[in-house]
Amino acid sequence: MFENALTLRNVSSGRKIAYKSLVSAGIIAMAVILPQLVHLALGQPGGVKWLPMYLPVLIGGCLLGAPWGLAVGILSPLCSFLLTSAMGSPMPMAARLPFMAAELAVFAVISGLFTKKISVNGLWAFPAVILAQIAGRAAFLGLIALTESHTQFTTAMIWQQIKTGFVGLAVQAVIVPLIIIALRSLLIKDKAND
Repeated sequence: MFENALTLRNVSSGRKIAYKSLVSAGIIAMAVILPQLVHLALGQPGGVKWLPMYLPVLIGGCLLGAPWGLAVGILSPLCSFLLTSAMGSPMPMAARLPFMAAELAVFAVISGLFTKKISVNGLWAFPAVILAQIAGRAAFLGLIALTESHTQFTTAMIWQQIKTGFVGLAVQAVIVPLIIIALRSLLIKDKAND
């Protein structure tokens, strides 16, 4: 969607990369800060229930498309881990990091595959987010099932966490598309006023 808005404004390729890099950095920063705020306010169980890192990653996928979304999905938990490790309390924990990076990569890529449709009709953000959530959570659970004999995680433990996170997923399935629709209308409104 963002790519289409930049193309409509005849932005050069170099400037497109610069703008998408800035937006990606902002989304990654939001994906690092939002979980910290939720954990401060609600503790670790709040993070499992509300899944705060997922929200910016889903926005990034819908807004930036699959390739840039993939980078956002992988870099968000990695940057969070590196920054919070430096502060003495890694989030996500090291054992969970590869699984979460894979899950968020799937979230961002699947939602990013809809970016052209969203630029035409913002309502496509709803199926984009819901399908991304289903695929991402399934990928996470599937990876745990494949590696459970080599990790501290079990499918039963992760399935319980997934069930706990249904509330956060449901809220984000509404909030993220509304944010994307609002951003889309702002981009179109700005273009109409040019």
